[in-house]
Amino acid sequence: MQLKPIPGTILALLLVSLAYPSIAQVAPSARQQTLPLSIGAGFSRFNPDYQHGAIMGGTLWIDYTPYRMPQILRGLGVEAEARDLSLNHSPSQPPNLRQDAASGGVIYARRLPKFRVYGKYLFGFGNMDYGGAGGVPIHYSTTMTLIGGGIEVRAYRNVWVRGDFEYQFWPDFYKNKTPAGSLTPQGATLGAVYDFSIRRLRLR
Repeated sequence: MQLKPIPGTILALLLVSLAYPSIAQVAPSARQQTLPLSIGAGFSRFNPDYQHGAIMGGTLWIDYTPYRMPQILRGLGVEAEARDLSLNHSPSQPPNLRQDAASGGVIYARRLPKFRVYGKYLFGFGNMDYGGAGGVPIHYSTTMTLIGGGIEVRAYRNVWVRGDFEYQFWPDFYKNKTPAGSLTPQGATLGAVYDFSIRRLRLR
């Protein structure tokens, strides 16, 4: 006995067979970046430009680099930075020596798949504690500017290792001099940065 095919079943199978190639060809056609933000922390060693020796401490960074920029401005972003240096004084430095600063400004980076180099110019506010005459502690606050740069190397997925160098300018520190002398702290930071600009797949 010969069975007659059921028209509805045949139609359904036909539609599935036609749709399958289209489903199989759905593939990522583009990668879209989201949240152009990176946050990092590091350990710093600086010459405070006061007495002899270096002091150490921690540093935090937050970078924001917009995606939609004119070609000539691509790679330009903003950075906020905070640093607190109060560890590992040398014998010639007062035991209460401390420098901390918070700053923000522009950063420009050239990005490649495995590493990126950058330069920055920031301005902000700095504080310094140190021993004065007769052992009386002194607190000094000022606006400050800095220039710096460094390199980041991709360690794993969104994690980058950063090496950073800065040269700072703290004006009018030695007010009893004419003209008033300035401090120029400088140093390096080694740390890690997590890049939140995760690439999201977008289907055709």
